[in-house]
Amino acid sequence: MIEVRDLWRTYRRPRTSLRGPRPEVVALRGVSFDVARGQRLGIVGESGSGKSTLVRLLAALDRPTSGTISFEGRRIDHLPERRLGFLRERLQIVFQDPMGSLDPRMRVRDIVAEPLGRAPDRRERVRELLDAVGLPADAGDRYPHQFSGGQRQRISIARALAPRPDVLIADEAVSALDVLVRAQILDLLAELVDRFALTLLFVSHDLAVVRHVCDTAAVLRRGEIVELGPVDRVYDAPEHPYTRELIAAAPSLRRALAVPEEA
Repeated sequence: MIEVRDLWRTYRRPRTSLRGPRPEVVALRGVSFDVARGQRLGIVGESGSGKSTLVRLLAALDRPTSGTISFEGRRIDHLPERRLGFLRERLQIVFQDPMGSLDPRMRVRDIVAEPLGRAPDRRERVRELLDAVGLPADAGDRYPHQFSGGQRQRISIARALAPRPDVLIADEAVSALDVLVRAQILDLLAELVDRFALTLLFVSHDLAVVRHVCDTAAVLRRGEIVELGPVDRVYDAPEHPYTRELIAAAPSLRRALAVPEEA
């Protein structure tokens, strides 16, 4: 479904002196990978590894310096915005901070319905989605600030699913939640991916959480993929020293999801 080939992204920082050159920052260095339909790919790495840059490029919110990105065989890396309508419907993102992506002036029903335009089944679709993410029917009449952090993330997920996408990107979607709510949202994402036959790209700094919801893991370090493979193999028999460092530094899966040791 998605093909990424030799992807580079560099940025120019402001000059530090009047006549000096603008410093260059390399965010991605020759990244290549494929995502098959129905796959659950976890993209994991510490802060500054290039995860957010990669997400922006995959969603065509930014353009690469070089390299290509194809969606079902169609190049998207340099398409103008007016020709990206098909991608905006078929690929949706759930961000880390739901309040940053939910308009506080809109009722929840209007937030979820916004991607649907004037579709005749808007109301029915909104009710279906609120139920799918575990929110009560009257949630549509309320505003985002009237919900908890976990509930707001459920609203974000409902809105992302509204246009019936094929690909869902979860960009650190649970990292701002406490551990109990995190487990609930992870289980919800796994359930919805199965229910709606989604392809999932799950971005996180926590390899234990990635293992919980993904079948494949790509480990990013300083803009490069240093390890890529089945998530159990990457977790149980890591080949790269950096992957071993991530595993050693991360909490166990039980601790990350607040599961009692005797459970």
